[in-house]
Amino acid sequence: MALVAMAAGGLSAQRSDSVRTAPHYWKKLALGAASSILLHETAHIATSVALGGRPTFGFDAARPTVYSGLDVRNDPRKQFVFSISGLVAQSLVDEAILDVPHARGGAFERGVLGGGIGTTIFYLTIGRRGSVSDVDFIARTRVMNKTEVTMLFGTIAAMHTWRVWRDPEYGNFFVRPRGAHAYDLGWSRRLAR
Repeated sequence: MALVAMAAGGLSAQRSDSVRTAPHYWKKLALGAASSILLHETAHIATSVALGGRPTFGFDAARPTVYSGLDVRNDPRKQFVFSISGLVAQSLVDEAILDVPHARGGAFERGVLGGGIGTTIFYLTIGRRGSVSDVDFIARTRVMNKTEVTMLFGTIAAMHTWRVWRDPEYGNFFVRPRGAHAYDLGWSRRLAR
């Protein structure tokens, strides 16, 4: 987690106004988002190993999945820690990016923040149900229910979103300015006329 936070600071050592002309902006943004998602999965793997599990990888309805290798019936608390670890890791890295003093607003950093907030929103909405959903597994352990998980991580994601929105260094968070009144939207570098 510390490496991703430091990389975000190092790779985003540009001022927000230099983002407009940053070469490879979308590649750096995508790399940041992918790093955030990989951090989420790495946290699951590390937690499983730390708790004595043997993580395995597979597919569930064509979705790549990390399985804990823990027995949820015999050790529901261990499964709870495994299931919650991905969202916790992303939330901690996002919090570090928003708290640690550094030059803010670079493309990689925006990708990391967007990946963390986006993953949380996914798990609290359409990814809330499913045979391998983190939120569903957390609820199955009976440590927290789905509403409690939604309130906890939803509040954290809302606070991170609010802080990004208020910080002028993150202006046009997912939109790259291209001039006085033009913006590059989405993954295209050209605007439709």
